[in-house]
Amino acid sequence: MTRTRIKICGLTRPEDVRAAVASGTDAIGLVFYPPSPRAVSAEQARALCTIVPPFVTIVGLFVNPEPVWVREVMRTVPLQLLQFHGDECEEDCLRYGLPYIKAARMRQDLDLINYAACFPSARGFLLDAFVEGYGGGGKVFDWGLIPRGFARPLILSGGLDAENVGDAIRRVAPVAVDVSSGVECAKGIKDAGKIARFVAGVRDADG
Repeated sequence: MTRTRIKICGLTRPEDVRAAVASGTDAIGLVFYPPSPRAVSAEQARALCTIVPPFVTIVGLFVNPEPVWVREVMRTVPLQLLQFHGDECEEDCLRYGLPYIKAARMRQDLDLINYAACFPSARGFLLDAFVEGYGGGGKVFDWGLIPRGFARPLILSGGLDAENVGDAIRRVAPVAVDVSSGVECAKGIKDAGKIARFVAGVRDADG
């Protein structure tokens, strides 16, 4: 049986981290992009990470960051994986010595295969809807834009929630799903019940 991994992104409160961990989430995402309503400071993130047990991956999300900012966060926060959501090139992503995933904002004119070829070192590609700003827009993109036979590890994001995640997994077969707004009661405020229902939807789809 294939088990789809789950990342809950945009966590800002200790109780939300606890709910994500208790649900069986594989990874938590911390946003280090100040314009986002889900952004946390390095100090806030460090406090949240004290709640995270072993074997739950701590992911730091950045958007076109200054290298000094990434390094400052890394000195304070025990990040294990970086997520780049902007217009970074491979050299930008590699400079920090941590494994990374690269986001692709899906739209009709994006050639995903060529895009992925520009990042041979990426551990995977997070596919999100193309919206104003970067991520957390709660919009589903056309899954038909994903090329058949796309061979790189694929993390599906963009408007997922408990109601549609099962269909998404059955149609796309990603290695992981990523959710933020779909488990919130307000921007940056997660709902423990929605998290539990989302995880249950993933497990049901896995069979």
